[in-house]
Amino acid sequence: MSDIRLFRKRLIPLENIELKDDIVDLVNDDIILSHWHVLKPRKDIDRGISVYYLKKGIKISKEFDAKGNLVYYYCDIIDTDYNDTTKVYTFTDLLVDVLVYPDNSVKIVDLDEFAEALELSLISTPQVGHALKITDDLLKHIYNNEFDELIKPITDIEAGITW
Repeated sequence: MSDIRLFRKRLIPLENIELKDDIVDLVNDDIILSHWHVLKPRKDIDRGISVYYLKKGIKISKEFDAKGNLVYYYCDIIDTDYNDTTKVYTFTDLLVDVLVYPDNSVKIVDLDEFAEALELSLISTPQVGHALKITDDLLKHIYNNEFDELIKPITDIEAGITW
Protein backbone atom coordinates (compact mmCIF):
# COMPACT_ATOMS: atom_id res chain seq x y z
CA MET A 1 0.00 0.00 0.00
CA SER A 2 2.79 2.37 0.86
CA ASP A 3 6.42 2.98 0.04
CA ILE A 4 7.31 3.75 3.65
CA ARG A 5 9.68 1.52 5.59
CA LEU A 6 9.29 0.59 9.25
CA PHE A 7 12.11 -0.13 11.69
CA ARG A 8 11.95 -1.33 15.30
CA LYS A 9 14.84 -0.06 17.39
CA ARG A 10 15.43 -1.83 20.68
CA LEU A 11 17.74 -0.69 23.44
CA ILE A 12 18.04 -4.06 25.21
CA PRO A 13 19.31 -5.91 23.29
CA LEU A 14 20.61 -3.12 21.09
CA GLU A 15 19.25 -3.70 17.59
CA ASN A 16 17.51 -1.90 14.76
CA ILE A 17 15.45 -4.27 12.62
CA GLU A 18 13.51 -3.45 9.49
CA LEU A 19 9.98 -4.80 9.69
CA LYS A 20 10.19 -5.67 6.01
CA ASP A 21 7.49 -8.33 6.14
CA ASP A 22 4.91 -6.10 7.81
CA ILE A 23 2.07 -5.17 5.51
CA VAL A 24 1.16 -1.51 5.90
CA ASP A 25 -2.60 -1.09 5.64
CA LEU A 26 -3.02 2.61 6.40
CA VAL A 27 -0.84 5.68 6.88
CA ASN A 28 -1.97 9.15 7.84
CA ASP A 29 -0.69 12.02 9.99
CA ASP A 30 -1.88 10.33 13.20
CA ILE A 31 -1.51 6.57 12.76
CA ILE A 32 0.08 3.73 10.86
CA LEU A 33 -1.79 0.43 10.73
CA SER A 34 -0.03 -2.78 9.78
CA HIS A 35 -0.47 -6.50 10.07
CA TRP A 36 2.27 -9.08 10.36
CA HIS A 37 3.50 -12.52 11.27
CA VAL A 38 6.14 -12.94 13.98
CA LEU A 39 9.75 -12.44 12.92
CA LYS A 40 10.88 -15.59 14.72
CA PRO A 41 8.62 -18.60 15.35
CA ARG A 42 6.98 -18.61 18.78
CA LYS A 43 4.62 -21.01 20.51
CA ASP A 44 2.35 -18.34 21.97
CA ILE A 45 2.10 -15.69 19.24
CA ASP A 46 1.71 -16.22 15.49
CA ARG A 47 0.54 -12.90 14.04
CA GLY A 48 -0.92 -9.53 14.84
CA ILE A 49 -2.30 -6.17 13.85
CA SER A 50 -0.59 -3.01 15.07
CA VAL A 51 -1.59 0.61 15.32
CA TYR A 52 1.21 3.12 15.79
CA TYR A 53 0.02 6.37 17.32
CA LEU A 54 2.60 8.72 15.87
CA LYS A 55 1.84 11.65 18.18
CA LYS A 56 0.89 9.73 21.33
CA GLY A 57 3.98 7.53 21.61
CA ILE A 58 2.07 4.26 21.74
CA LYS A 59 2.05 1.17 19.56
CA ILE A 60 -0.79 -1.23 20.29
CA SER A 61 -0.68 -4.72 18.81
CA LYS A 62 -3.54 -7.18 18.85
CA GLU A 63 -1.68 -10.48 19.03
CA PHE A 64 -3.10 -13.85 18.00
CA ASP A 65 -2.03 -17.45 18.43
CA ALA A 66 -1.78 -19.87 15.49
CA LYS A 67 -5.51 -20.64 15.72
CA GLY A 68 -6.47 -16.98 15.49
CA ASN A 69 -7.37 -16.58 19.17
CA LEU A 70 -6.60 -13.29 20.88
CA VAL A 71 -3.67 -13.72 23.26
CA TYR A 72 -3.51 -10.09 24.42
CA TYR A 73 -3.08 -6.51 23.35
CA TYR A 74 0.58 -5.61 23.66
CA CYS A 75 1.15 -1.90 24.19
CA ASP A 76 4.65 -0.57 23.56
CA ILE A 77 5.74 2.85 24.72
CA ILE A 78 7.73 4.31 21.81
CA ASP A 79 9.61 7.27 20.40
CA THR A 80 8.94 7.85 16.71
CA ASP A 81 11.42 9.28 14.23
CA TYR A 82 10.55 9.88 10.58
CA ASN A 83 12.97 10.66 7.77
CA ASP A 84 10.99 12.38 5.03
CA THR A 85 13.74 11.86 2.45
CA THR A 86 14.00 8.09 2.86
CA LYS A 87 10.39 7.61 4.07
CA VAL A 88 11.70 5.60 7.01
CA TYR A 89 9.90 5.42 10.34
CA THR A 90 12.03 4.28 13.26
CA PHE A 91 10.13 3.31 16.37
CA THR A 92 12.36 3.18 19.43
CA ASP A 93 11.01 0.84 22.08
CA LEU A 94 11.25 2.68 25.41
CA LEU A 95 10.99 -0.68 27.18
CA VAL A 96 7.88 -0.13 29.30
CA ASP A 97 5.11 -2.42 28.04
CA VAL A 98 1.49 -2.82 29.06
CA LEU A 99 -0.41 -6.02 28.30
CA VAL A 100 -4.20 -6.06 28.22
CA TYR A 101 -5.66 -9.56 28.32
CA PRO A 102 -9.02 -10.75 26.92
CA ASP A 103 -10.49 -10.69 30.46
CA ASN A 104 -9.42 -6.99 30.67
CA SER A 105 -6.73 -7.69 33.26
CA VAL A 106 -3.62 -5.53 32.89
CA LYS A 107 0.06 -6.33 33.39
CA ILE A 108 2.98 -3.91 33.20
CA VAL A 109 6.21 -5.61 32.12
CA ASP A 110 9.89 -4.93 31.48
CA LEU A 111 10.34 -2.27 34.16
CA ASP A 112 13.60 -4.03 35.05
CA GLU A 113 14.88 -3.41 31.51
CA PHE A 114 13.69 0.19 31.74
CA ALA A 115 15.72 0.67 34.94
CA GLU A 116 18.74 -1.08 33.42
CA ALA A 117 18.58 1.17 30.34
CA LEU A 118 18.58 4.21 32.61
CA GLU A 119 21.48 2.88 34.70
CA LEU A 120 23.49 2.16 31.53
CA SER A 121 22.62 5.56 30.00
CA LEU A 122 20.93 3.86 27.05
CA ILE A 123 17.91 6.07 27.64
CA SER A 124 17.98 9.78 28.45
CA THR A 125 16.27 11.50 31.35
CA PRO A 126 13.84 13.24 28.95
CA GLN A 127 13.01 9.84 27.40
CA VAL A 128 12.34 8.44 30.87
CA GLY A 129 9.96 11.29 31.64
CA HIS A 130 8.31 10.87 28.23
CA ALA A 131 7.87 7.12 28.73
CA LEU A 132 6.37 7.54 32.21
CA LYS A 133 3.91 10.22 31.05
CA ILE A 134 2.79 8.10 28.10
CA THR A 135 2.42 5.02 30.28
CA ASP A 136 0.35 7.03 32.75
CA ASP A 137 -1.90 8.31 29.95
CA LEU A 138 -2.33 4.80 28.53
CA LEU A 139 -3.22 3.38 31.94
CA LYS A 140 -5.77 6.16 32.47
CA HIS A 141 -7.42 5.20 29.17
CA ILE A 142 -7.52 1.55 30.26
CA TYR A 143 -8.78 2.22 33.79
CA ASN A 144 -11.42 4.70 32.53
CA ASN A 145 -12.80 2.07 30.10
CA GLU A 146 -11.52 4.05 27.11
CA PHE A 147 -9.20 1.38 25.69
CA ASP A 148 -11.76 0.55 22.99
CA GLU A 149 -11.16 4.02 21.54
CA LEU A 150 -7.46 3.25 21.17
CA ILE A 151 -8.02 -0.14 19.53
CA LYS A 152 -10.79 1.10 17.21
CA PRO A 153 -8.45 1.42 14.19
CA ILE A 154 -7.51 -2.25 14.66
CA THR A 155 -11.12 -3.29 15.07
CA ASP A 156 -12.16 -1.32 11.98
CA ILE A 157 -9.60 -2.98 9.72
CA GLU A 158 -9.46 -6.47 11.23
CA ALA A 159 -12.28 -8.06 9.21
CA GLY A 160 -10.67 -7.04 5.91
CA ILE A 161 -7.27 -8.59 6.57
CA THR A 162 -6.35 -11.77 4.78
CA TRP A 163 -3.49 -13.58 6.39
